[in-house]
Amino acid sequence: MPPLTRFIETILGTVRYKLLALVLFPILLVMPIALVLAIYWGKGFSYDQLFIKVNTDLSVAHDVFKRIREDYLTRLAVLAESHSFYVALEAEDYESIKQQATILKNTTGFDYLHVLDAEGKLLIGDAAEAYDRESQLLLTAQQGDPDVGIEIFDQARLLAENKTLARKTILPLVETVRAGPTSRKIEDRGMVIRAIYPAKNAKGKVLALLDGGVLLNSNFGFVDTIRDLVYGPGSLPEGSIGTVTVFLDDVRISTNVALKPGERALGTRVSNEVRERVLEQGEVWIDSAFVVNDWYISSYEPIVDINGERVGMLYAGFLEAPFRQALWKALGVLALLFIVLMILSAWLSIRGAKTIFKPLEAMSAVIKATREGKQQRIGKQESKDEIGELSRELDIMLDLLQERSQQIQQWAEQLEVKVTERTAELEQKNVDLHKTIDVLRKTREQLVLAEKMAALGELTAGVAHEINNPAQVILGNLDVVIETLGSEIEPVGEEVELIIQQVYRIQEIINNLLQYARPGEYAGYLKKVNVHTVINNTQKLLQHMRKSYSFELELDLKAKQLVRINEQELEQVLVNLMVNAIHALNKENGKISVAARDWDNKGVVILIKDNGSGMDHEQISRIFNPFYSTKQQGEGTGLGLSLSYGLIRRYGGNITVASTPGSGAEFYVWLLSEPVLVADEETISEQLHEFDTVAANVRFGE
Repeated sequence: MPPLTRFIETILGTVRYKLLALVLFPILLVMPIALVLAIYWGKGFSYDQLFIKVNTDLSVAHDVFKRIREDYLTRLAVLAESHSFYVALEAEDYESIKQQATILKNTTGFDYLHVLDAEGKLLIGDAAEAYDRESQLLLTAQQGDPDVGIEIFDQARLLAENKTLARKTILPLVETVRAGPTSRKIEDRGMVIRAIYPAKNAKGKVLALLDGGVLLNSNFGFVDTIRDLVYGPGSLPEGSIGTVTVFLDDVRISTNVALKPGERALGTRVSNEVRERVLEQGEVWIDSAFVVNDWYISSYEPIVDINGERVGMLYAGFLEAPFRQALWKALGVLALLFIVLMILSAWLSIRGAKTIFKPLEAMSAVIKATREGKQQRIGKQESKDEIGELSRELDIMLDLLQERSQQIQQWAEQLEVKVTERTAELEQKNVDLHKTIDVLRKTREQLVLAEKMAALGELTAGVAHEINNPAQVILGNLDVVIETLGSEIEPVGEEVELIIQQVYRIQEIINNLLQYARPGEYAGYLKKVNVHTVINNTQKLLQHMRKSYSFELELDLKAKQLVRINEQELEQVLVNLMVNAIHALNKENGKISVAARDWDNKGVVILIKDNGSGMDHEQISRIFNPFYSTKQQGEGTGLGLSLSYGLIRRYGGNITVASTPGSGAEFYVWLLSEPVLVADEETISEQLHEFDTVAANVRFGE
């Protein structure tokens, strides 16, 4: 065992500390127990008083609720027993009856008021013939006894009464903390105070029934009136809030409980424990309960309808937080008083032994702080005995330990800095390497494509030259045939004209092939072109394909700039791209979108998009290669995209593509307002980088 530990155990086992423990035992044990008992008794007594108050509040709310129901019945009695109503009823003056009923409805707060005959059939009112003639209230009134009670109307009954009432009851349920699970999403039933009063003649015979109803859903005046009566000025301390709520089943349909400032908590649900106690067991709840978002001193009682079934709850309660704060404040003062007395007693007990215990306490505190990683020292001690000497030696030892620890920490920090620097350098070099590889890959692809296009140009130049001579001979001989035959050529005139057209078409194709061989010499006639016009013309050229393909063509043309280009060549490019899109479509629900947008101040970009089969990365990398095709065998030559690419690149533009398998393809045609002929391949990489940079500024679908 280390000497320091043995020394400390020896000190703690001395008689002086045992005697001190005996002196402090009553203070440290009896007084805390007394404090706990006082807090427990004070808390229990305070909450008992609060529960008594909220029970009284519920009784008052119950009586007010009952009185309000009886008041509505009384208002019907005033009309039913009035002389004017009796006279109009005897004379069957339905217009007068309707006027009197309307005045009563508009002045007394009824949501509906109807006049029924003794059989329960509707005489006066806006409702449809949808009355429940088996209602207990109606049966009682038909016997000559007025009655009032709670009824639950479903949507069909509410719609029969009034569409406005039906809409008013539709209430989305709000997810509420501590509420029970439910599959319902809305509450669309209505809780109605229904009063029926019989109008009788002098002999007591029932002549008619006054049937009035007040919807409690979202009837804020109803709950606010009860709240103002139950929780009037001065009934609660400052900061507390008195609230009243009417529940349909477990859903708040009328309340002054706030979900958030300015919004009532309609559609929220009662906690599951309250629902089980009140609705399922039929008991009254008097306790603290979680209401929407805070704890309230709460009282709940079931609301019973005319059939004796529990259909809802009446709630009265007030915010618990102010009472809880006041209680804990009082208990805190009491606890503080106890603590002060304990400290004073302990201070008096240990004052005499302070000079002896001080060095040991200081060493104990330093050892504890050192174990927790803190820097603390005993400091100068007045004691000159062995304990004082030990405390000074302990400080010297801790200083040496701190110095060694600081040296190790410095070495570790220097090593960490070096590692961080080297890691950052490697990461930056890795990023630079990836960028360089990406640039080299793109440049290599474009240079390979340029070399292929050059080889294609040399090949087409020779082929075009060899084909052009026979074409000229054919045209010359056809002229001789036409001139020789004269009018006798009419039976085959159309066929001859078709041959001439096809020969000219061959010459046009030869001319286009020669343009790839020597683009500088065969550059087409340039003029300012509106791409919208070219796109519309191209659309017409594709109409014949609808016979073989079913597709939808959608145009979204919003470009305002003109571009300088050969119109026929641009039309040829668009035809190639649209035909390729048509071939790539699925057999059903094929759709092609063509859009045009301004490209900053540089020119115009045209998007041809389809919802076809799409392409993978390898296909995209080869799509502009001569004689490469993704179509089925026999459907294409593989020259369309490569020729289109060459036409656009001739004027400094570009064609880019984006696609994924199964999601269609998007071809972008970039056209310059003022074309720049690409004369050498050294500028290819630079121009393509520019296209990638500005593409982010073009927005389609806006």
